[in-house]
Order: sequence, then structure tokens, then C-alpha cells
Amino acid sequence: MKFGKVGQVVLVTAIALGVATLFTACGTLTVGFLYVATTKQTPGQMEVYEVDSESGSLRTIPTSPFPSDGRNPLAEAVDVASQNLYVANNDDNNIVQFGIGTDGKLYPQSTINTPGTYPLSLAVNSAGTYAYVVDTLGPVAGCSLANPCPGLIAGYAITSSSSASTSGSNGVGSLGQVCSAGSSGTTATCSLGNPVLNSNGAGYVSLQLSASDQTVLTPTSMAVTANGSYIYVTTYNATSSPNQGYLFAFSVGSGGGLTPIPVGPQYFVNGQTTQMVPLPVGSKPVALTGDSASQYLYLVDELANQVETFSVGSTGAPSAVATAAAGDQPSSLALFNDQYLYVANSLDSTVDAYSLSSGNLTKIGTYASSTNPVAITVDPRNLGFLYTVNFLGSSISGYKINPSNGTLINTQASPYASSAQPTAISGIPHGGTAK
Repeated sequence: MKFGKVGQVVLVTAIALGVATLFTACGTLTVGFLYVATTKQTPGQMEVYEVDSESGSLRTIPTSPFPSDGRNPLAEAVDVASQNLYVANNDDNNIVQFGIGTDGKLYPQSTINTPGTYPLSLAVNSAGTYAYVVDTLGPVAGCSLANPCPGLIAGYAITSSSSASTSGSNGVGSLGQVCSAGSSGTTATCSLGNPVLNSNGAGYVSLQLSASDQTVLTPTSMAVTANGSYIYVTTYNATSSPNQGYLFAFSVGSGGGLTPIPVGPQYFVNGQTTQMVPLPVGSKPVALTGDSASQYLYLVDELANQVETFSVGSTGAPSAVATAAAGDQPSSLALFNDQYLYVANSLDSTVDAYSLSSGNLTKIGTYASSTNPVAITVDPRNLGFLYTVNFLGSSISGYKINPSNGTLINTQASPYASSAQPTAISGIPHGGTAK
């Protein structure tokens, strides 16, 4: 059969499209998936994006978004080992476990309630053995947002493949599973949502200045060191004038339980001198992250408009190292290869870039984002792409990191649309573990 010029063009185009479709379907360009929680709808939504390895551009997968199975999803964390995503729905006081398919799709697996109310931060240790949650309020009678009480931190064992093989058990990645052995000929019964016991003998640790000081502190964020040995939580006292920020430090035991590390100064309370448990820091610390060597912590202060560095001592105690100016109302931060730090500034809609040397920060430049960036992350395979979640812009801004100097340029077609009011972002590599 002989084709005319028009027919030849159509045939060539069809072949090209077929090859392109096959190439994309095989996933050779998709190096990871990003999960973005959005809060406008009820239930909340989870947008899923494919990350292109060459350009860093994002594309929603065909079935996105997925329901978050709760209201107002504010935090999320990924366990690469079990291929699970955990989402904290703030208004429903729960954590939902989603299995992640090879194509990035989400499959609800289990739901647990948190010990307190209004969960706002989630983290999974690098070994994939424990997940931790920070609740705004503790389980105190009469406690509410109008009549607040101290918040808390709690941990959960993540069900492994071996423990999931127990008859009657829940699936891999479920949180806080406890099984009771069945009698002869009966199946064991297993329950979920049981927090690990901490050094205080309870399933959670209150975030308060000392055992005798019930000053209400508002928690804001959490970070687990890369080696899993320590956890840090930021809080602030909204009733003091000016506001006073605090940094809590916890050591992690072999069973995932937490022991507070008193790092604050001596102070006078209830007629006696006592040691303050958290370290006073700034005015309103709202986000923190740690490096891959578990040597440094980086913290942003929303009211002071600055980013601070702390060294991590041999006991886990943080010590101030350096401070640098940030933009207006910094909200989140992310590290790339322990060489560069990026801070999203929510009020002036910018990203500040810094180079790092022994914890010291040197400003590289400032780059525009879409409106009101509230979360930031590097791509799941650490290839050198950076993304901000823009709450009022209902979008994600993408950047390519120059590995030699840390400068940023926009990725192709950035910003990328999302559902309304996105709040959090996390990612997972496609087809393997992260670099």
C-alpha cells in the first residue's frame, strides 16, 4: 500500500505516539511519586504526581486524587521499606495507612486513632520500624482548642513482614499491632493503634516545660535523626509576650520508646528551682530537619524570620551553631546532599537557598514560588529537583538544583496544579530504594 504525504505524516505521528506511550507506560522516565495532601474538600484529598527523571516536571497519575479518608490532612510520612504512606487527618484525630502500588496508586489499609487530638506532624525512622506522631492536645479531661492543654508525642511499631505472617495479624505497615496468642486450635487476635511504652511507663510523652510546670506549649513540627537515635519536637508559648519557642529532645530506646533529654536551663517554678526540659529557642519555630550524618539540626522560626543550626551532641543534646536571615514567615525547609539548604517563605512566596559548611549557612539567592509555600521537599531519588507546596496558589512549584553551586531554575511547566489548599508533601522512589 502506498501512502500520500498526508497519510505518511499521520502514520509517522501515530508510530511516534505509540512509542512515546510505551516508553512512559514502562516507567523508564518516572523515577518517583510525590504525594500532596490537600484540605479544601471533605474528606481531604491526596494528589499523586509522577516525577520525570530528565526534566523534573510533574504529571498527575490518571486516577489522582485519592480520598485521605479524613478531614484536614496536615501531615504525611512514607515508609519506603514497606511501600506505605501514612496520612494524619487533623480534624479526625487519626492516621490512615495507604499501601502504594507500583504505579503510585493508593490503597487504604488501616486506620488508627492518635492518643490525643489534632495530629499535626508525622515521621518514620529510616529503618522503617517505628512511626511517630505529635498531637496538638493531650487526652486531658476538658481540654479543647478553646481550653488547651499540653500536646504530646507518641510512637508506634510498624508491622513487619514477619510479624504480619502471624495468623490473625494485620498487614505489613500497619501501626501499633499487638497480638494475643490464641488457645489451641484458635486464631490469634490482633489489635492496632497500641503506642509503644516510653520511659514514663505511658504510651505518650507530654510536651511540657517540666514535670511540675503545665504551661501550655503549642507543638509545630518533629524530626527523627537519620540514625534513628533521637527525635526533636518544636513548640512555642503563644501566651507569652513576646512568644517563646522551645526545642524538645528525646532519645529512642531499643523498643522505640522515648526518654526526654533535659536540655533547658535552671528556672524557678512553684517555689523551687528545677531544670527546664526543652531548650528555649527563638519565638515560633515551625519546622526542622536533620542531616544524613545525624550531626546537625536545621530549624526555621516563623516570627523571627530566620533559620538556625544546632549541632547534635553525643547524648542528643542540641547546641546552637549559627543563625541566618530568611524571608517573610519561613514555613518549611529541605536539605540536598547535606550541601545546600532550602527554606520556603510563606508570606513573601519565595525560596531561600543556602550553602552549608560545618553547620554554618551562607545565602546563595532567593527565588520566586507560587503563592504561600507551606511545605518543601527534594525529589524521592535525590536527583536534584526541589518542590514547594503552595497553599493559596493551589499548586506545586518545581526547581532544578545546580549541584555545583546550589542555585535554582524552574522546572518545565512549573507550577503544577493541585486540588485546593495543599498542605504537605512526601515522596517515594519508583521501583527501588532511594539513592
